[in-house]
Amino acid sequence: MSDLIAKRYKIISSLGQGGMADVYLAKDGILDREVAIKILRGDMATNPVALLRFQREANASASLTHPNIVEVYDVGEENGKHYIVMEYIKGDNLKQLITKRGALSKEEAVDIMKQLVSATACAHKEGIIHRDIKPQNVLMKADGTLKMADFGIAMAQDAVQLTQTDSVMGSVHYLAPELARGEVATQQSDIYALGIVLYELLRGEPPFMGDAPVQIALKHMRDEMPHIRQYNSSIPQSLENVILKATAKNKNFRYKTAEEMLEDLTTCLDPSRAKEKPIEFKVEADDGKTIVIDQVARMENEEKKKSKTKVILTISIVIIAIVALAGTLFLRALSKQQQDRYVVVPDVLNYSVQDAKDLLMEYGLDVNTSTIQYVLTDNVEAGKIISCTPEIGSEIEKGTKVNLVVSNGIYIVAEDYVGESFESVKQKLSQYSKIKIVQIEESDPSVEPGTILRQSGVMPGDKLDPTKRYEIVLTTAQYNTIVIPLNIVGMDVASAISWLESNGVEVVQNPLSTEGMSEEQLATLERNVVIDIMPMAGTSYTQSSGNYITISYYPAE
Repeated sequence: MSDLIAKRYKIISSLGQGGMADVYLAKDGILDREVAIKILRGDMATNPVALLRFQREANASASLTHPNIVEVYDVGEENGKHYIVMEYIKGDNLKQLITKRGALSKEEAVDIMKQLVSATACAHKEGIIHRDIKPQNVLMKADGTLKMADFGIAMAQDAVQLTQTDSVMGSVHYLAPELARGEVATQQSDIYALGIVLYELLRGEPPFMGDAPVQIALKHMRDEMPHIRQYNSSIPQSLENVILKATAKNKNFRYKTAEEMLEDLTTCLDPSRAKEKPIEFKVEADDGKTIVIDQVARMENEEKKKSKTKVILTISIVIIAIVALAGTLFLRALSKQQQDRYVVVPDVLNYSVQDAKDLLMEYGLDVNTSTIQYVLTDNVEAGKIISCTPEIGSEIEKGTKVNLVVSNGIYIVAEDYVGESFESVKQKLSQYSKIKIVQIEESDPSVEPGTILRQSGVMPGDKLDPTKRYEIVLTTAQYNTIVIPLNIVGMDVASAISWLESNGVEVVQNPLSTEGMSEEQLATLERNVVIDIMPMAGTSYTQSSGNYITISYYPAE
């Protein structure tokens, strides 16, 4: 692959690999900024379904403008290579944050969800369903802003399905029950995924876990949503209600729109909702009265005794049988195709390579030792894994080799040393034995001698490998250099000090003691006259920080 795309984007390094495309860090030569560029792999460029999905992502992302959605700058094709140029986000994804910290506080979780739900609402307004909302697809900026990414399987509501199986794409941990049954994705499917993400933020793990994707899909279809307050009673009922409403099995009981969910999130921690009761989903009974859904089963049992309900009961049984049959057929097909062939990539972040290899082998996977990449990081100690491809949580075939990116240590970030004193910077850099300091002096009477005027070789913001050698050149304001006069010995102290200081020299006085001298010796002493000077008279002296000239004399009585 060429290092230069469209004569503009220079590839710097690999950021990761996905099912259809590779993502690289690149430099935009025109706007002088870092970007992320996703390039459809060559073997996929001739696959019409893969190409359409890639184009679908480009169209979906490019049509959305929102502070919490990754911005698309450019889309194009060059020499058969299809690419998308996007905003580059430095930092972890939301899944990595949860892995590192576990359950978040309710305030932080709600703040995160308001950003994600707002971004989802924007997409829905444009008629775009994301269809793969999960923490791995949420990037985090240093200032706390979240960016929703990867619209790779997003689809306009009126678009034609690519394939039948395309309707159940997405990560199984966040899969709405209707998608597990093979139904078409709707806005409510995205809302369900948002509810699962909120649960995971508050618990530290998704609500439904299993050894195989089919087991997790089955739990989404039939198991009751766990109550988050069973694990953390400090979470208010109003916040748990948001989860329950977003993840209702029947999509008709979920929020109708993402805006509706956002409004609920905005007020769920208000004191006015502190005594809120658990949410109850309501349906209309035959007589038009409202009943809670938990009472339906009991009323049906009572109505079985009445002959007038036989038709309703028969229809209900038929509907249940059809749903059960459809679910069974789907699960059998999914199980047959995936249960024995596919596994979910386990979390190996912060593992050593050997420990990761041991864990992956338990899942029927292996480490691709020939492609292990070692990179410097912001805060991960050497030898620990910082990412892998395919990504954690994705479903891949057993026997697949996983590519690892391992920390090579924490890099040194060079500062802007201009304006600082040379001595302080020298002390600061002394801890790095591989950094050589070269000092060049230059006359500049407008600043304090020893002040750094310029730096080169290593520039501010440069990230340095502590195991490699570097040379930094510091140009400093020149210190004053004089030749100490020969006649200064014998000069009165006041005149000597005046002359030295007027020539930019720092002077230290050393009054000599007369203790133990006889009356005759004292009578012959010269008082307040320079007796000795260090350095010696006649030598060259350069004033610098910490240097000084010492004059010795007998003080007046």
